Amino acid sequence: MKDVVIKTRGLSREYRTYKKPSGVMNSIKGLWKRQHLIRQALKPCDIEIGPGEVIGLVGSNGAGKTTLLKLLSGLIHPTAGEAQVLGHQPWERKPEYLKRISLLLGQKSQLWWDLPASDSFTLLADIYELDFVEAKKRWESLAKRLRCDGQLDIQLRRLSLGERMKMEIIGSLLHEPQLLFLDEPTIGLDVVAQETIREFLSEYVKDARPTIILTSHYMDDIFELADRLMLISQGSIVFDGPVESFMQSQAAKKAQGEEVLDFEGVIREFLEEEQISR
Repeated sequence: MKDVVIKTRGLSREYRTYKKPSGVMNSIKGLWKRQHLIRQALKPCDIEIGPGEVIGLVGSNGAGKTTLLKLLSGLIHPTAGEAQVLGHQPWERKPEYLKRISLLLGQKSQLWWDLPASDSFTLLADIYELDFVEAKKRWESLAKRLRCDGQLDIQLRRLSLGERMKMEIIGSLLHEPQLLFLDEPTIGLDVVAQETIREFLSEYVKDARPTIILTSHYMDDIFELADRLMLISQGSIVFDGPVESFMQSQAAKKAQGEEVLDFEGVIREFLEEEQISR
C-alpha cells in the first residue's frame, strides 16, 4: 500500500445563510421569520495525495478551492465526511500536526505589519520551538535564494507587495513543513516578482520534496510547478490527474486541423463547459 499524505472520504462543507429583501419592514420581519438557504461550498469529494506531489488546484472564484484548503489545514470543520492528513484529523489542530504543515493565504499576512521580517521570524522560531541559530541560518539562506536578503531588517509595511510576499513565503517555510498549502502566492504581483517566486518554488520542490497544494489564477504558476491537476467547478472536483493527460484529452476533442489552445485557454474552456452543463 502506497504512502498517503492526504486522504478524504465524502468530505464536504455547507454554509447556512438567509434571504433578506431590502427595506426596513423586511428587516424587522426577518427577526422572527427568515427564509434560510443552504449553499454547498464543497460537495462530497474523495481525494488521495501522496508524498512529494505538487497539486495545481484550479477553479473560478467561489468554486470551492479555498474551502478545501481550509478544511485540509484545519481552519474549519466539515459538514460531513472525513479526512486524514499526515495521519491526523486536521480540524483537531493538534500541535504535532500544525508543526508539519504550513498555510499561505496570498491575501492575508501571517507576519507582523510593524516589525521587520527578521523580528517576525524570531517570533515564529519561538512558536515552532526551533533552535534560534539554525532558524536564523535558514531564513537568511531562503532570503538569498529569493533575492530579498537586503530587506530583512525593514518594517514589513514599508516593503513592496512582491517583497512582502517573499517574506511570507520564508515565514511559511521556516519550520520545514512536510505539507504546504499555497493559496494565490503570486496574486497582484508584477511579472518579475511572479517569475522569481516560481523559480524559487521550483527549486525548493526539487530540494525538499514537500507535498504542495497550489491554487492560482495565473496559469503559469500551475503549468510550471504542478505535476497533477485538480479542477474544481461549483464545489465539485471535475478532473483529477496529470497535467499532460488533461492536455492530451482536451486536444483529442478538437476537430482535426484546429489549432490547440494554450494551457490557460484549455482550462478556461473546460471550466466554462462544466458550468454550462451543470
